[in-house]
Amino acid sequence: MPEFPVTQLRSMFPALRDEFIFFDNAAGAQSPATVLDAVAYHLRYRNVQRGGRYRQSQEVDEAIASARSSVALLVNARYPEEICFGMNATSFMRLISLAVGQSLQDRREIIVTDLDHEANIAVWLALEREGAKIVWWHFRDDGRLYPEDLEKLLSARTRIVACTLASNAIGSILDVANVSRLAHAAGAEVFIDAVHYGPHAPIDVQAFGCDYLICSGYKIFSPHMGFMWGRRETLDALPTFREEFVPDTTPAKLEIGTYIYENVAGMDAAVRYLEDLGRLIDPKVSSRRAAIVASTEAIRDYESQLSCAMLDVLTKVGATVYGITAKELISHRTPTLCFNLHAISPAKVTEALAAQNIGVRDGHMYSPRLMKRLGLAQESGAVRASLVHYNTLEEVRRFGSALAEMTHH
Repeated sequence: MPEFPVTQLRSMFPALRDEFIFFDNAAGAQSPATVLDAVAYHLRYRNVQRGGRYRQSQEVDEAIASARSSVALLVNARYPEEICFGMNATSFMRLISLAVGQSLQDRREIIVTDLDHEANIAVWLALEREGAKIVWWHFRDDGRLYPEDLEKLLSARTRIVACTLASNAIGSILDVANVSRLAHAAGAEVFIDAVHYGPHAPIDVQAFGCDYLICSGYKIFSPHMGFMWGRRETLDALPTFREEFVPDTTPAKLEIGTYIYENVAGMDAAVRYLEDLGRLIDPKVSSRRAAIVASTEAIRDYESQLSCAMLDVLTKVGATVYGITAKELISHRTPTLCFNLHAISPAKVTEALAAQNIGVRDGHMYSPRLMKRLGLAQESGAVRASLVHYNTLEEVRRFGSALAEMTHH
């Protein structure tokens, strides 16, 4: 297998050109120059509203249609209309939870997990006011959710299972296809938060078998925006708020108000960046989707090397790492590691790293329930270093040296 072209890729990201080591990608990744150019082009030449009869307005319509087709390929949707654009992932979560809350009927149980980002918990807890009953699917001590534990919770009363594809705090990846199989057998729907998973591996909604999937574009190298995939028949059946002249079909019924068109143009360019990477890795790919799969599979393989290297340096300094630490299970995690150093507070660790031009994050990572299960105080939490495919083994080595310096004092 050819070596992953990380040096070549890094040159495409303007933000990576100085000595700054950016290990805070789970909060939002950097964008390649082609994405920045797409945003600037949109603002320069077609910064107008959709739906007009003049050329610039029609170009906005075309840009959004192009982005919809690209994102449909990214997630392997059956139809571009299954892709909806908006402000962020949380607003789509709330939109769907409101619609589900209006259609509970005899199925009043909603299954949520304590591995999730709080956004994918809070929007469902809010439905208790509508008479919903929340059922907790707990992760095990190894930091993973097990579908066999879910099986015991499912019943004829289950309306929907809301779960993450990968933990934004500790990186554990869930076997979603199995979750969908079990939930559908019980007559329930499956709602997937793929925000953290998005930049790390191939997304395939048809293979996942889920009913809804939410992503943040800005975690996948685009500017700030969110998108949702949903099965067309499911989205069309949802009761949603809309102005009466808006069609009661996807995507129009779910794209509430004006969103940021230039960032959607940036998302289109981000998908094309992944395609270009796929063609670089395998020049023989036959289609856009095949190129996306080639790049995201290569990213997953390269990132498993980064994960192993990170575990090595953290073990060396005696850090407590939360979640999966066994090398043979590395394919079940992303290169996002939450850890603590003995007797040094998370805030002190991140401040010391920042002084060495290394960006990581400390706190509860918007997953306070997960922190509580780990026995950590919500206020201090843990340190999180989150890597993506443009990070390097050399950066990991420098990160390890900075930690070693800290622990030797």
